[in-house]
Amino acid sequence: MGRVRSPLAVVAVVLVAGTALTACTSDPVPTGVSVGWDDARSAVQVSWKDDNAPNRISIEGVVSSSPSYVKYVAAHEPNTWSIPTSAFPPDGNYRIAVAIGTSRGGVTSKPARSPMFDTDGPLRPAEAVARPSGKNVVVSWKVPPPEQDFTPNDPLDLPAGSQVYTPVIGVNGQPFKPVGAATTKSSLVLKNIRPPYYFQLRAKNEWASLAGAEIAGRTTRTTAAVPTLWTFGKQMLIRGRTIQQEISCGGSRCSVQQSTSAGLPVVVLAQNRAGGPWVLAGRSTTQPGGHFEVRVNTGGTRSYRAYVPVHSRAGALSSASSSKSYLTRSRLLIQGAGYAGGNVHNRNEVINAAVVVRPALNSTAMLQFWNGRAWGNVKATPMRGGRATISFRATRPGVFAYRFLVPGTTYQGTPVYGTATPSLVLRVR
Repeated sequence: MGRVRSPLAVVAVVLVAGTALTACTSDPVPTGVSVGWDDARSAVQVSWKDDNAPNRISIEGVVSSSPSYVKYVAAHEPNTWSIPTSAFPPDGNYRIAVAIGTSRGGVTSKPARSPMFDTDGPLRPAEAVARPSGKNVVVSWKVPPPEQDFTPNDPLDLPAGSQVYTPVIGVNGQPFKPVGAATTKSSLVLKNIRPPYYFQLRAKNEWASLAGAEIAGRTTRTTAAVPTLWTFGKQMLIRGRTIQQEISCGGSRCSVQQSTSAGLPVVVLAQNRAGGPWVLAGRSTTQPGGHFEVRVNTGGTRSYRAYVPVHSRAGALSSASSSKSYLTRSRLLIQGAGYAGGNVHNRNEVINAAVVVRPALNSTAMLQFWNGRAWGNVKATPMRGGRATISFRATRPGVFAYRFLVPGTTYQGTPVYGTATPSLVLRVR
C-alpha cells in the first residue's frame, strides 16, 4: 500500500500531454476494498487495489439512505482515502463503493464494495442522580443497553466501553464548561460545586456525540406563616411556600430563573427554649406552586420553623433551606364550663358552676361577674387536676353573666398562658 492521501489533496481528472482519458465501460473492477480507522479515529480509511486507474469513491446506505458523498481520486495518487466521520449519518448501516471513473468521463467499471459497517452513535445517559458528599457532589447515571447490532464484528467496531462521558456545567451568566475529565464509568465526583447550576453529560463515541443525564441543581428559599397565639392541645396549621432558583441554558449563556416544585419534603421543627434542641413537630410535602401546609400538635409555648432538607431525585438536586423561627404562645384549653342543670334556675336556688381546663393543673380559679361595665371578682376557688367548682345562691331574678378566670401554668418546662371562659349567661326566674 502506498502513502495515505490527505483529504486536502487535490482530487482532479488528470490530463496527460493534452490527451483526455477515454471512458470505457468494461474497465476491470477494483479489488480488496477494505475500511479501518485513522490514528485519531476521526476518519474512515478506505483502501483498494487496481492498476493505477482513477477512482470514484462513494458511500452506499444499506437499508439506510445513501449520503451525498462522492470523491474522485486521480490515477497517480495512492489507492487510499480518508473519509471524515462527519460524512456518515449516525445510526445507519453503510458500505464504501470504489469504481473506476472520473468526474468528466463518468464511471467505467462496476463498483467494488467494502464490508458493511454501522455508525451507531453513543447511548444517551439518563436517570442521573446527584447526592451531596461534604463539599462535593457524587453524580451517577444509567446507560440503556445497546440495541441489536446488525453488523456484528464489522471492521470498524471498537471494544465495548469505549464510549466516554464529559461532565459540563452551566452557571448564571456563563456558557457550559467542562468540570472534569472524560470518563467511561457511570459515576463521578464534582468537587466544590454550589447550586444553582445545570449539569449535563456529553456522551461521545467514534461516530457522534449527544447530551444527556441532565441535573438541575437548585437553591431553595422557604417562608412560613405561624400563629403567634394558639390553644393548648389543639392542632395548629402552619402554611408556607418554598421557592427555588435554577439555571436555564439556551444559546451561548445560562441564566438564573425562579421556579417551584411539588413533592419536596417539608418538616416543622419546634424548640422549647432558646438555645435548646429543635425537635420534629410535623411533616408534609410541597404542592404545585411550592405551597405546603403542616398540622402540628401544640403543647406549651415554643418556637416553630419550617425546614426543607436537601432533596435528591433523578434530574434534580435541591439545597436545604429554613424559614425564620416564630414564637407561638400557648394558652389554656377550656374543655368545658357552665352550670349544673343548665343556665335557667329559680330564685334562691343554689347554683353550681364548674370549669375544666387542659393541661390538668392545680391552681386557683376566680369566678367573675359582669357589672355592666367591667368584670369584677366574686370568689376564688381551688382548681385540682384542671377542674374547679363553685356554689352561690341566686337571690334575685334577672339575666346575669359570670365567667371563670384561670391563671397560667407551666407544662413540660414551657409556659401556658391563662385564659377566661366565654361569658356564662345565667337566667334566674
